[in-house]
Amino acid sequence: MNDILIKNGRVVDPASGRDEQADVAIARGKIARIGKVKAAARQTIDAAGRIVCPGLIDLHVHCREPGHEEEETIATAAEAAVAGGFTTILAMPNTHPPMDNETAVQYVLQRAGEAGLARVLPVGCITNGREGKELSEMGMMLAAGAVAFSDDGDGVASTSVMQRALQYAKMLGVPLMQHCQEGDLAGGVMNSGAVAVRLGLGGIPASAEQIMLRRDLELVERIGGRYHVQHVTSAGSVELIREAKARGLPVTAEATPHHLLLTDAACSSYDPNYKVNPPLRSAGDVDALRAGVAEGTIDCLATDHAPHAREEKELEFGLAAFGIIGLECAVGLYAKALVQTELVDWPELIERMTIAPARAINRPLGRLAVGAAADVTIIDPKARWTVDTGKFRSRSRNCPYDGWRLVGRAVTTIVAGQVKFAL
Repeated sequence: MNDILIKNGRVVDPASGRDEQADVAIARGKIARIGKVKAAARQTIDAAGRIVCPGLIDLHVHCREPGHEEEETIATAAEAAVAGGFTTILAMPNTHPPMDNETAVQYVLQRAGEAGLARVLPVGCITNGREGKELSEMGMMLAAGAVAFSDDGDGVASTSVMQRALQYAKMLGVPLMQHCQEGDLAGGVMNSGAVAVRLGLGGIPASAEQIMLRRDLELVERIGGRYHVQHVTSAGSVELIREAKARGLPVTAEATPHHLLLTDAACSSYDPNYKVNPPLRSAGDVDALRAGVAEGTIDCLATDHAPHAREEKELEFGLAAFGIIGLECAVGLYAKALVQTELVDWPELIERMTIAPARAINRPLGRLAVGAAADVTIIDPKARWTVDTGKFRSRSRNCPYDGWRLVGRAVTTIVAGQVKFAL
């Protein structure tokens, strides 16, 4: 007998090209059968009119634990994740203390196991303390369970350190994930441009991102190694990544919901919920990002879920913390930016949230196949709903989408054959 039988759904598996009405049987935590299933099951889910796809993967989540559990914990981040349809999230290392050793990696895995919700995969620091000076013990962290390395929140400023990091990561066969931002140009609080001038706020130019990205791509071309560009924001960066891929460089990239939907004009309200790092850019940049996702130059979608306590956000714009949360409404936001604008269809969107991020970190996830782990997300593409941050599972509420009306949302999330969320 199967444990779960999902019937009558539109089964979409971008990894295999499957897109058909079928049943999905789950037994002992694995996909047991895809097709017409007549065998009984302990639980049957009718997915008529809904999409049944591999569990969604978010490459960029700030769980805040240890150090800022008042903002988020590994457990609450995992709970928010499954509520948004994500079965796997990557935990960023800018915690307090930073995740720069094997004990810290093991702690994340232990806490995630205790929560028993989404898979939480640790991303270790590239450098000790995220200070950009000395390489961390990547090998020991990899052995402990880290899947990638990043100093997210800061880019690795030193060219020589980044060069050694790429060499080390190449030897280990793991990706480096870079927050591309030249620190000397990043002293502002929003995008550099006419809006910032009018508001009297310091700007962060797109060149801050592009200068570091260009440097890193030159290093990757010479050294090799897998390189992932976090939260791309500018048209210039999209072009640099496009050219790098054309040259065959092992580069992947991600875009966030806020950089696909919002422009720096949103900051005109001085609402700190629109303050994010890297900042919201111009309408032209948004168009370029959307086009980059549509053509596959930007092959992954990630939320950069960045929780903050109310007292950190309820300040004047210049003093407030950077960051937006979005795990629980990401599917609807991506649909608004990309599907409803007819830039991609649902299978293409799902590809950028499943098999593409799985490939970026070289993990056996993001696919629906017999024998694979039963991580499954069921999406209602026609569900009309209103974002209500008061009902979020996250501990924080720094979300500019409160009250937005969206179409499309995850309605059931299954992790390792167990239903972890259902509307």
